[in-house]
Order: sequence, then C-alpha cells, then structure tokens
Amino acid sequence: MKQARFYETLEDNRVRCTLCPFRCILAEGETGVCGVRKNINGTLMSLVWSKAVASGCDPIEKKPLFHVLPGSKAFSIATVGCNMRCAFCQNSDISQYPRDTGGIIGQDLPPEKVVSMAVAAGCSSIAYTYTEPTIFMEYLLDIAVLAKEAGLLNVMVSNGFISTDVITGSLKGLIDAINCDLKAFSDRFYRDLCHARLSPVLDAIRAYHASGIFTEITTLIIPGENDSDEELRQIAAFIHSIDPDIPWHISQYRPMYRYDKAGPTPTGSLEKARETGLDEGLHFVYIGNVTGHGGEDTYCPNCSRPIIKRQGFRVRDMHMRKNRCEYCDHIIPGRF
Repeated sequence: MKQARFYETLEDNRVRCTLCPFRCILAEGETGVCGVRKNINGTLMSLVWSKAVASGCDPIEKKPLFHVLPGSKAFSIATVGCNMRCAFCQNSDISQYPRDTGGIIGQDLPPEKVVSMAVAAGCSSIAYTYTEPTIFMEYLLDIAVLAKEAGLLNVMVSNGFISTDVITGSLKGLIDAINCDLKAFSDRFYRDLCHARLSPVLDAIRAYHASGIFTEITTLIIPGENDSDEELRQIAAFIHSIDPDIPWHISQYRPMYRYDKAGPTPTGSLEKARETGLDEGLHFVYIGNVTGHGGEDTYCPNCSRPIIKRQGFRVRDMHMRKNRCEYCDHIIPGRF
C-alpha cells in the first residue's frame, strides 16, 4: 500500500478522492468504486501500489498506438481495478477483480524493477494498460519518472474517466501519448453499460490533447448500441473539432463478460464507420483487431500514398523519414 496523492480530508475521519469524476467520499474503512483506494484511519491509501497483475512486452501497435514509435516494443504493466463497470469489458478478469471478489492480487514489482525489465527487454516505452491506469496513478507516476530518466516514453491506454486537473498537473510533460476510449456518444450508453458518464470523458480527451500528450482514440463498435450512422458521425465530428490529425481506431466487439445482446461486429460495419470518419475530415482512421481489409495502414493525408503498412500488430513496410512522409515531406503527427 501507499498513501494516495489525490484526495481531501473531511470531518469525521472521512476523505474525498479527487482522482476521477466520481469524487468518492469515503468513511473510515470504505473503498472507492474502483475497489483499490481505501480510507484507512482517515488517510486515503492505494491498495495496488507495486502490485502488478500483468506485465510483459507488447508491440506498441497492440495498444493500439499507430503513431508512436511504429514497430517498437512497449513494456506493459497493470494492476487490478477499474473505475468503470463496462458490461462488455474485454479484461474483466483483472479489471473487475476487486469488485467481483473483494480481493487484491498481484506480484510485488517496484517501479525501479519495472523500468529495468523494460530496458533489459529492449522496449522503447512503458505502457500503462490492460486495466484502467487512472486507478493506479501513484504507481504509474513513480514508474513514469524513472522511465523518463532511462530514456523511455510513457504511454497510457485509458477509459478517459479522470479528473482534468490530474491531466494538466501531474501527467502533462510526463506522459508522451495516450489511446483514450470514446466508447459512445450518448450518456445513456455510458450510464447503462459502463456505470459512468460521457461528458467527463470528452473533457479528458480535450485536456490530454491541450496538454501536448499525443492522443489517439478507440471506439469499440457494438451492434445495436453505438453503431448508428448518427452516433458514429457525432464521434468523428467531435474528434475533428479538437484536431483532424487525431487517429481514430475502430475495433470489433466480441461477446465478453456480462453483455450478450449482440454478436461480433460485422466487418462491413467497421468499414462503414471508417468511411464515416474519413467523410467527416479525419486524416487517420483505422480498423483494429480484424485483418485483411487494409484499414490498418497509414496513408499520408497530403499525397495519399501508403507510408506505413501493417499486418496484425506488425509493421511490414515504412516510408517515412523521421516524422515526414518519404514521398512528399509532409509532417505526420505523432511520436516518431
């Protein structure tokens, strides 16, 4: 355990967690909605500091981050816990573990060990991923400082349910890139399927981008829930309103956890969503977790030629000079 950084003390030994928009007020002995932050004797404690439930090397493309050191490896790290309760969670065995079992699991992996393992494995970055990194923020920050000193990038994969002052204060200048979920564009979806709200996620995306953290966005397309033409156009228009250079990843849903009202997303729906994003003026729209459709490749928005060709999580061919298109010298946004 470690004392939390983001909370206020209240009367009667209560505390208010300020890390995410839930702003949980906890009496002594109570735990927040994330299941991993607890009031112990009037002090908010992180129960998962240095307790890694998953760690290992991944292609950076698996996050997915397509504009961050393409072809490199990221050392991925996670603890149990999440501040959302998505009925369709793809990693529910660890993200919902504290809520479903009442327990905390994980091996002791202190920050300096995480960084040394990443360097030894030849990774170029550390990815805070698999579960929601917001809820293990103290662990993340302690690792990230050491990672910077070792010359590694820090990247997050997040649901975006975080207080914006944490982004503009603690994460700015420390996190290099993020892939943030934008699960839908309706509060109904977030309320009923995620037990959260839409507006704080939109605020977080704006804050990440404004803080100079390179931002990519992912939407998991669930048939009958967030795949209407209107909603997809709203998502694309929102992204465009911030920056048309923000990459948008469209992913295929497969039945998971407690949601069984739909089967896998048809490939045609993914292709239609991609066309919607391009029609709305987005420069980079990708189809994820299905292969053989060409939606994984990066095209220069200036000359329209393919500059990064991918197959699965592997870069097959690349036509860039540092951060520029090899053909027309156009600057490609990202961390190259």
